[in-house]
Amino acid sequence: MKNAVTVKEQLTSGTNRRSFLKISGLTMAATGLLLTGCNNDDDSTNNGPYAPGVRNGKFDLGSGDLGVLTYAYALEQLEADFYTRVVNLNNFGALFNSEEQQVLSDLYAHEVIHREFFKVALTGALSNPSTQLLPALEFDFSTVNFNSRSSILGTAKALEDTGVAAYNGAGKLITSTEYLLLAGKIVSVEARHASAIRSLINPNSNDFAGDDVVSASSGLDVAKNPSQILPVAGGFITTEFTATYLP
Repeated sequence: MKNAVTVKEQLTSGTNRRSFLKISGLTMAATGLLLTGCNNDDDSTNNGPYAPGVRNGKFDLGSGDLGVLTYAYALEQLEADFYTRVVNLNNFGALFNSEEQQVLSDLYAHEVIHREFFKVALTGALSNPSTQLLPALEFDFSTVNFNSRSSILGTAKALEDTGVAAYNGAGKLITSTEYLLLAGKIVSVEARHASAIRSLINPNSNDFAGDDVVSASSGLDVAKNPSQILPVAGGFITTEFTATYLP
């Protein structure tokens, strides 16, 4: 068994919209969620022909629990890269007021933590991470006008809504209760992000839980399969990979 991975998100105090972002720590400890390496007994499930890795010259996300975690890792790389660009803009202070800057900086910090968590966790869980770990992806945000507040927030809204729908849709593909707990912890944070961005775009409105993402009849959020998510996210991803074995 590999060592447990411990990750904590530390948030500073704040008011107004920032209070909406306060969350409990994401903690993986020996007494809680364990991401363990595979052993010979589960090779047929997680390290068989559908394990993450290169097939036919391209990296494939694989199937099963590790395939879903690799899929999440790809999406977290995308979000982390976007917010890294935003908070490092020369005109960041000109486009956003101090409170908005803090919100976007918090989102940046969360997404980087999520990305690094999946990288470390998968490295510990895969039997051969040198060939099975999804590489660092490259991105193209040329369709985003980083001189425009509305373009930045519109892109953030699309990414966050997509991320929530992706985690919701991936839940049914996870067999491990520990991995499902992990997904539940992270999707709750992503939903807070999505709500915060919607409130920045249209303050003091009901858009934070709009009918386009929360069903008025069921009260449930949108859920989408990887095959519905990846074509949208793929518009920003230049590194080629496949998801042959994910629905």
